[in-house]
Amino acid sequence: MASVLAAAPEDPPGSVPAAAPVSRRSALRAAAATAVAAPVAAYGAGPASAADRGPGLRVMTFNLRYASDTPPHSWAERRPVMRALLRREAPHLLGTQEGLYGQLRDIAADLGPRYAWVGTGRGGGSRDEFVAVFYDVHRLVPVEYDHFWLSATPLLIGSATWGNTVVRMVTWVRFRDLRAGGEFYALNTHLDHAHQYARERSAALITERLAALDPALPRIVTGDFNVAAHRNPVYDVMLGGGTLVDSWDTAARRSAQYGTFHGYRPLVPDGDRVDWILTSPGVRTRRATINTFAEHGRFPSDHLPVQALLDR
Repeated sequence: MASVLAAAPEDPPGSVPAAAPVSRRSALRAAAATAVAAPVAAYGAGPASAADRGPGLRVMTFNLRYASDTPPHSWAERRPVMRALLRREAPHLLGTQEGLYGQLRDIAADLGPRYAWVGTGRGGGSRDEFVAVFYDVHRLVPVEYDHFWLSATPLLIGSATWGNTVVRMVTWVRFRDLRAGGEFYALNTHLDHAHQYARERSAALITERLAALDPALPRIVTGDFNVAAHRNPVYDVMLGGGTLVDSWDTAARRSAQYGTFHGYRPLVPDGDRVDWILTSPGVRTRRATINTFAEHGRFPSDHLPVQALLDR
């Protein structure tokens, strides 16, 4: 069984640790703060099953909405819908945002032993929200992984230096693809919700860090960027120089478009896409989908998951 995060008190959603940040370099080895958490079964009962026999990689980005005990959208109410959605779609690669440690453990338990995940809390260890990466262990094997914080001190756990009061971070993994062969990088993030300067600096740092990785390998970037595609400088920074493309735009086929943040209100046709899947230009997107799955009028989150079927 893969290692799990060490138990630690959980902070309220959105909180920042009161203690001074600690150096990632000094904490990483001792704390095992980055985790490949307990493997979680692809059920193959939904639309994903027909494509499962081919080499296409099913990718999803999903802001989970942190687990709250407050109805009418508490985690207890949303969890069965989340479980039904993820079992139905069975992504090979799932970049999540906002998940709390206990919530991620629930998702891992609901998915079963075919999945594992990598992540650490943005406050270090199990503290605060994660940008965790789930993956199908029958399809993908992590070769290496790491985290960095979206600040002027990216190796400092819990750091925030660009005016944002909420700590933001990145999780990235180098995967080996057992079915299609070869390797690729997956990077997952969640940019600040309130400060444009912090978002632009964060996008520049992510671009810089991507450039430092092995240039021979494809990239897949998932995230909640908190700005609309095509309508903000953050989008231009992420796609600048042609190093990344938007899978929604390059897809051979795509679903209807809806605003990907709905806040439990009626869906908005042709609304803003703030949740993106970006890829290297050489990656082919066969299909892109904004998934409107709900049960009995209940959505699993206040965001819609965005999906892409990719060929590397």
